Amino acid sequence: MAQETVGRGRPRARDPWRYRWIVLGVATFTQAASGFFVGGLGALGVHLQRALDLSTAQLGLLVSAAQLVPLAGLLVAGELLDRYSERWVVGIGAGVVAVALCAGSLAPGYAALLVALLVVGAGYSTIQPGGSKSVASWFDVSQRGFAMGVRQAGLPLGAALASAALPLVAEEFGWRATLLTGGCVALLGAGFFMGCYRRPPAESVPEVREPSEPLAAQLRARLRMLREPSTVKIMLSGTSLISVQYGVSILAVLHLHRLASVDAGTAALILTASQGAGVAGRICLAAWSDRSRSGRYVIVLVCMAAVIAGLSVVMTPAGRSPVVASGVFVWLGFFGFGWYSPWVAYVTEAAPPGRTGFALGLAMSVNQIAIITMPPVLGLLVDVTGSFTPAWALLYLLTVVALAVTADVKHRPRCANADGKRRV
Repeated sequence: MAQETVGRGRPRARDPWRYRWIVLGVATFTQAASGFFVGGLGALGVHLQRALDLSTAQLGLLVSAAQLVPLAGLLVAGELLDRYSERWVVGIGAGVVAVALCAGSLAPGYAALLVALLVVGAGYSTIQPGGSKSVASWFDVSQRGFAMGVRQAGLPLGAALASAALPLVAEEFGWRATLLTGGCVALLGAGFFMGCYRRPPAESVPEVREPSEPLAAQLRARLRMLREPSTVKIMLSGTSLISVQYGVSILAVLHLHRLASVDAGTAALILTASQGAGVAGRICLAAWSDRSRSGRYVIVLVCMAAVIAGLSVVMTPAGRSPVVASGVFVWLGFFGFGWYSPWVAYVTEAAPPGRTGFALGLAMSVNQIAIITMPPVLGLLVDVTGSFTPAWALLYLLTVVALAVTADVKHRPRCANADGKRRV
């Protein structure tokens, strides 16, 4: 073990686990960089509608295009993460995001832009489960929620920065320049992760060795996790809250611009504030889950209740007030984005030994169903009815049902790491 000299030449062992903070910083930056462009699509809504003559449903379909491939890609990524180092799986995935966005800047129109975003989704499939697994493997249970919160804050952080920067780029250089900017940022994330990530000291080989069963049998065994009642409840809460998250991302700027008479630039800044609140929420709520005696899932229930309260206000006439609507969207940002960190930490700790990557990929792939379907559905509701109320009402109903069904979920007791070591 490496040593350093202290005092009068006495050696002191250097703690290799201190590198976990470097891993956390790199994973957070890669998350923010890889999701930079897609996270800023909502703020580009007005610009893209003008430049490409898009309906609200078509705008929502752009978001769905980036999330379509991960529906299956997350399962593949999870399996790869259980076999190979996160360093290469995540790094190569982030590189694919960068290349696809740079190529998309040359897209002649809407259809080609959709194809580019499909490829972006393929690369992005590795980022969420890979980053989560890398952080979970480096941090002890007592710090895992906080660490996961910081890492998961990378998504709304990247989205907030994109919401502030990309509209300015679009105004000055056009919408194509926004894709090129996103590609360059994603390339930085790929380089940092591949250059800086290392396995934890206790991990010298991948968790899973060569399979001894046929692939079909292995897949059936893993998919049995979906039949567990607690898993079904977790998936229901995840799909409802991810629907709210993407609903706010795609509709908040349009709601503020059309109903509250806020100009497009100011509305984008309010969305930035909402996503900034999501950064704080992911850190604070995850840190709270580390200390909650009732378990991490209770924090998810609190988030659902808070989201219901916020949506109740935005559907009333008060939701047309610029001040009230802005405050509600910041509230929804804190809880409607912040829920993800304690939820991911819960899934990580409930995963079977040696299957953390696949469990994360499976859980996130179920969320992808909502991520793919909700943006165009919500956009279509707005287009057909000419009102935002039906879209917000749908999100409200989904969250109410999820809260009612999952409120009695059986919490998994807090436990030590699989290797029995406390990493502090």
